[in-house]
Amino acid sequence: MPKYNARDVEFQIEDPATPGTWVGIGGINTFTKSHEEEVADTTTFGSQGEAESEKMQKSKTMVLEGFRLRNPADPGQVLVETLHERLAEDSLGGFRFAHKDDTDWEVWTAHVNLGDQGGGNNDKTSWSATFTRSGANTTVAKA
Repeated sequence: MPKYNARDVEFQIEDPATPGTWVGIGGINTFTKSHEEEVADTTTFGSQGEAESEKMQKSKTMVLEGFRLRNPADPGQVLVETLHERLAEDSLGGFRFAHKDDTDWEVWTAHVNLGDQGGGNNDKTSWSATFTRSGANTTVAKA
């Protein structure tokens, strides 16, 4: 199986002002896709001291990290920061990603939380965002 470069994964956010318009998120140099689950304990006295459980819920998050871009500001980062400020149903937006050679995007409806930004005397300003999937992911063919 061929390996691929992490730098070849593309990330896009949907522009809520024009649904169906996707904007690349720039400045990224690291990403982490995480998987979590919630389980129900189904252990009974008859389990003979052996734990039993069932997976009841699964979740996914994607953390993007990199550099804050400006002059002009990166339009993708601006849309992420805008989505971060929204609440309730308005907090959900489109997020998708794929390797540059994939034929399909993995698409999430997600809410986003911005990470800390900053840096030291000899650093570039950092930027990060965590996307939390809401519902199941889908796929769509790349145009």
